Amino acid sequence: MTGFPPTPAQKAGRLLLVVFGVLFCLFLIGPILAFVPMAFNDVAVLHYPIQHFSLRWFRALFASSDWSRALLNSFLVAAGTTFLALLIGVTAAIGLWRWRSAGKDALMVLIMTPMIVPSVIGATSMYFAFARVGLDYSYVGLVLAHCAFAAPIVVVTVSAALQRFDGNLLRAAASLGAPPLLTFRRVTLPLILPGVVSGAVFAFAISFDDVVAALFLAGPDQRTLPVQMYMRSGDLFDLVIAAAATVMLVIAISLMAVLLFVRRGDRLRQTGAQGAAH
Repeated sequence: MTGFPPTPAQKAGRLLLVVFGVLFCLFLIGPILAFVPMAFNDVAVLHYPIQHFSLRWFRALFASSDWSRALLNSFLVAAGTTFLALLIGVTAAIGLWRWRSAGKDALMVLIMTPMIVPSVIGATSMYFAFARVGLDYSYVGLVLAHCAFAAPIVVVTVSAALQRFDGNLLRAAASLGAPPLLTFRRVTLPLILPGVVSGAVFAFAISFDDVVAALFLAGPDQRTLPVQMYMRSGDLFDLVIAAAATVMLVIAISLMAVLLFVRRGDRLRQTGAQGAAH
């Protein structure tokens, strides 16, 4: 049984909604996309139109030891942050999911505090705390700082995935003699994998894009790509910054593509499971 066809007013409302959505997206990404073509300009001037197409600034980006080391540091720190944030965030989310006593909401608010407090306050506090134990200007300190900002995101995404998890599966696995670690690997993890991957993507993006904490905690050897861009932003004739921004944009788009692919696979799996149930 089909519904009634949309009225002219409903069609106009949908069209206005689509137009508003397109304009809003252009408002958000327009300045970013306008800066990207500068990376392919052969002339060291920020202006349109592009006179000569060239990969000059990308070659300079990867040929420079400072820029290459900053890019490598960003990947290393982001990878370490993602691993540690997943380890802490997944464990915390499962613990909160199994917690049935009072105080759960208060603990959840406490975990979300790094997302609420301004990043400059958190970075300043971490700097003074890490300086006392010798973790300032170190990779470990930078990873721990980024993990403090990224782990709450992992808790949120994994907790959302656990809302659809059937706890009876754990009891069934235990009744069959499966140890907890095997149960997690064979039962829990496959079912909450979309939430885990989403948390990993966001954790990597948060670490890779951070500049505030890195400014406080990174030394010359730990300088990341955003910090390097910030330090060189005063030179208007160095379009290596545009090339670095383009690389970061490509990485961000790739991460979002992975996230969309995982979410699409999860929806197809749920649709298939519902069809099999019927």
